[in-house]
Amino acid sequence: MKALVFILLIIYSFSVFGVSEEQELQTGFYSQTCPFAESIVLNAVQEAVSVDRQVAARLLRLVFHDCFVQGCDGSILLEGGERRAKGNLGLGGFEVIQNAKQQLEGACPGVVSCADIVALAARDAIALTGGPFYEVPTGRRDGRISNVSLAENLPDVDDSIHLLKFKFKEKGLSEEDLVLLSAGGHTIGTTACFFMPKRLYNYSGNGDSDPAINPQFLPHLMAQCPLNGDVNVRLPLDWSSESTFDDHIFHNIRNGFAVVASDAQLYDDDTTRQILDSYVAVSTSSFKADFAEAMVKLGNIGVKTGLKGEIRRVCNVVN
Repeated sequence: MKALVFILLIIYSFSVFGVSEEQELQTGFYSQTCPFAESIVLNAVQEAVSVDRQVAARLLRLVFHDCFVQGCDGSILLEGGERRAKGNLGLGGFEVIQNAKQQLEGACPGVVSCADIVALAARDAIALTGGPFYEVPTGRRDGRISNVSLAENLPDVDDSIHLLKFKFKEKGLSEEDLVLLSAGGHTIGTTACFFMPKRLYNYSGNGDSDPAINPQFLPHLMAQCPLNGDVNVRLPLDWSSESTFDDHIFHNIRNGFAVVASDAQLYDDDTTRQILDSYVAVSTSSFKADFAEAMVKLGNIGVKTGLKGEIRRVCNVVN
């Protein structure tokens, strides 16, 4: 009888206090439990970006690579596992997330998830480089699993447009989301020569270059990334506008100045070409508003809420 009463009390507590197996994300999730949470994350991002502006692009890339593997659960932050996948090589920004987490643990121990910090830090990084500021629904919990095999199907720079569309569709993302998050997400940041050899020197298996590359641009790319050269040399993804969040990359792609093959592929498909051209034809504000919506959509993929997952004390290991 006592056991039954105890169980009923637990069920009652869950219904009264809103604890359930499934919960929806909500803006202002920490308004009562950690009211300064978002300000603490913003300050950590501001400090890092003021020292190295490229940190902003790393934080934007980090949330994408987290959400595409097991959902937005902070699993990319765990040591080993996903980080070793080819598609995750060169990821950065981990120290910013951990810095914010340490401050949050001091202010509100055990309250704010690492997964939410990743989502908030990406938003702040975008805003600090001229992009849109948007509300980030929070309430994610952290996953406990990070396995390299689970990250083997990440979108790749050498994927065909059909494969890219398929991978995004699997995550519930549209062709417009593909253009916004893939190409639009490359409006800031750099890539390494490590990802360039096939496009520059063996595109179709015959020792050729990607014909989509503007002939005036090809020699420059080859000079930066010579065959058998230093694979760690980095190139701006949005040529001549790498540090500012704007729509310049869409003009580059249309004119053959895309740096990575996956961006150029967007102009090989009728649907994605029309979407891309639509952003060339309209004001930057339209792109920024749509990008913000796509980021919120991305941030909802496979989230763990309620009783699922955990709130890690430090972001690189499970509790």
